[in-house]
Amino acid sequence: MAEDEETAPWQPAIRKGGGPLYLAIADALASDIQSGALAAGTRLPTQRRLAEALGIDFTTVTRAYTEARRRGLIEGRVGHGTFVRARPSPRALSPSSSIVDMAMNLPPRFADARLAARLWQGIATLEAGDGLDLLLCYQEPGGTVQDRAAGAQWLGRRFPLLATERLLVSAGTQGALLAITSQLTVPGDVVCVEALTYPGFRALASHLRLRLAPVEIDAEGLVPEAFAAACRRERPKALYCTPTLHNPTTATMSLARRTAIAAVAREHGVPIIEDDAYAMLPAAPLPPLATLAPELTYYVAGLAKCLSPALRVAYVVPPDASAAARLAGAIRATTTMASPLTVATATRWIEDGTADAVTAAIRAEAAARRAILRALLPDGVLSAPVDAFHAWLALPPPWTSAMFVARLRSAGIGVVGADQFAAGTAPEAVRLSLGAARTRDELSAGLAVVADLLAERPRLSALVV
Repeated sequence: MAEDEETAPWQPAIRKGGGPLYLAIADALASDIQSGALAAGTRLPTQRRLAEALGIDFTTVTRAYTEARRRGLIEGRVGHGTFVRARPSPRALSPSSSIVDMAMNLPPRFADARLAARLWQGIATLEAGDGLDLLLCYQEPGGTVQDRAAGAQWLGRRFPLLATERLLVSAGTQGALLAITSQLTVPGDVVCVEALTYPGFRALASHLRLRLAPVEIDAEGLVPEAFAAACRRERPKALYCTPTLHNPTTATMSLARRTAIAAVAREHGVPIIEDDAYAMLPAAPLPPLATLAPELTYYVAGLAKCLSPALRVAYVVPPDASAAARLAGAIRATTTMASPLTVATATRWIEDGTADAVTAAIRAEAAARRAILRALLPDGVLSAPVDAFHAWLALPPPWTSAMFVARLRSAGIGVVGADQFAAGTAPEAVRLSLGAARTRDELSAGLAVVADLLAERPRLSALVV
């Protein structure tokens, strides 16, 4: 057997009661590596074997190995085990209790210093124009002519001939959803949603005292027959949906499915609120519902997932000029206006091509992170299509999403269970967000723990009573 295939009979000397055990194990690894007791390339005991040797819970060792991976001390090799890495940096030998975050669905951070500098340069150039006005003045709700034109340019692939006056600028997607929904409904009304839907819309509906009617979904999203049945049964005032890279399941409606949903909405006179948060990620996007049923659809495209969550800017395309005027009044009543400074930043980035470059960098980084995901987790339970930077993991029995989330949290890993998205009954599944981890190594460490836990059976000792 080769030297790097030999398993070290390593067992750290740790004292219970002296602080978190997982940190004590990680610190012991660091110490033994630094002293030379553990050479680079040495294979470590499996997590199960080390837990049994130390008489501690498996998840404690899992969390210790996660922390050691985060510090760059060890690495996992698929099908072979866990090994001591060559020459960890001095910084890697310091402890930390930070969590590996796969809960917040952020666009992945790209490693392009020139592009990052270009973002800041775009912001700096705003001072040379109407910089003081951006800081000291109000603007009309719905945005300036220049900002609307930039929005129309940004949505050009989705709406080739979009008129500037038909587009409004909103304070982020949530602000747009609040303004639209408050225009279409009154307390007590029913809104149809996908059976698993965006938690932000669930919160908004609760705030407006609306009732959500869940509609069945499948691998292509909303099921037309189920939507039609809900329209007959519930008489909804609107449909809220995400046709592209659905959050959380990653489903994308085919053109045939979109056409069928638009036909049902038209037959029953149900306005559509189309949340196209991930619209700019697909290289070959499908037509929005807003182009298939333009007289019914309020189209919302935020910049959070494809450009920058910090901007809090979204572009809204209402059905017609009359609807746009009413919606501008709703924006004034709910959020007054989008921040002129952040909207001007978005406009500058769109006009000079920076926005397209950032979106391309996000796509590339997402592809690299999906490759890591595919290497570590089995395809049979995983939905992670091209263009997505989140994945949907269906849990095998007898795992429940609540137990899986809790076990991962105890190991320092954050994910979101299906119950957070459920408008009705929740399946046993979790969403894995690939973008929140700061680096690919951090993501790999977190996903390795998910893979380890997925291979285990939940134990009664893990239950909290």
